[in-house]
Amino acid sequence: MAARIRAEGPLTFDQWVEACLYDPQEGFYSSGGSAGRRGDFITSPEVGPLFGTVLANWIDKVWTNLGSPKDFVVLETGAGPGTLARSILKAKPKSLINGRYITIERSEIQRKLHPAEAESLSSFPEESITGVVIANELLDNLPFRLCLGDGEKWREILITEGFKETTGNEVELPVSLPPIEGAKIPIQTKANDWVQDALDIVDQGAVLVFDYCSTTSQMANEPQSEWLRTYRGHEKGTNPIADPGSQDITVNVALDQLPGEFSAISQAEFLTSHGIEELVKEGRIIWEKQAHLGGLEAIKARSRITESEALLDPNGLGGFTTLEWLISH
Repeated sequence: MAARIRAEGPLTFDQWVEACLYDPQEGFYSSGGSAGRRGDFITSPEVGPLFGTVLANWIDKVWTNLGSPKDFVVLETGAGPGTLARSILKAKPKSLINGRYITIERSEIQRKLHPAEAESLSSFPEESITGVVIANELLDNLPFRLCLGDGEKWREILITEGFKETTGNEVELPVSLPPIEGAKIPIQTKANDWVQDALDIVDQGAVLVFDYCSTTSQMANEPQSEWLRTYRGHEKGTNPIADPGSQDITVNVALDQLPGEFSAISQAEFLTSHGIEELVKEGRIIWEKQAHLGGLEAIKARSRITESEALLDPNGLGGFTTLEWLISH
């Protein structure tokens, strides 16, 4: 990274994040960084299979509302090592009896871990689909620019030699916001573009996104550490311009920078509305009947209770935002 800056000059922050996370040789995800208990952070799919089982319910609801088409497609983007795909496929949604499940992941290392039942790609397919696009904690990992208010203008933050911040030219924001002196905000063009691409590829169906969200104005009035974070080894990392390639870099998703009309509710509300409580109740019944046997089915049923507690926790994963775009061209 230092050699690149010496050769090319200062990097914009999105160039910095792109290199830190996705450089083919030295990027965090290219060199083994990942979600999971053995990885660097836990997301909802890694808590257990319950999250995927509830999503299978939602997928079948969209499919039913479309008239149960035979060519239904599920596109899961940012699929990581395929944990969510395995959970959804194991739940056996009716929509996939004659449908297709496609995982999309740019990291070749992680694509090799995807389940055999899924078609694994590195980017969106060219053809449009009838079906759904799902992304769990993807938008927060897409590279973003960073700017600083000086009281008169918003200026681009650049990373210079020695991995230090400096300010560059004036930038035009995607939203209307006065340039508060000393305030920093992200410009999430790539998140906006990803959503638009997802909306464009779906002829009929829905786009569903889970992430931690905020607004541009909220972030401008908070310390950077509240909305721009790093992780490694299940611990918070260091400053995002330190140790390039050694840690995940993640940012709150600015709702007011996303395109289209969407609904926004908490993850807890979404999971509740799509049957998580019924699944937990079913698990309790199985556990009570089979606990004395100590079998695998009983243990899996019991795990639904602890999984639901984590997934619905309003101070944790349950407090994430679920965004849903409904599409009918």
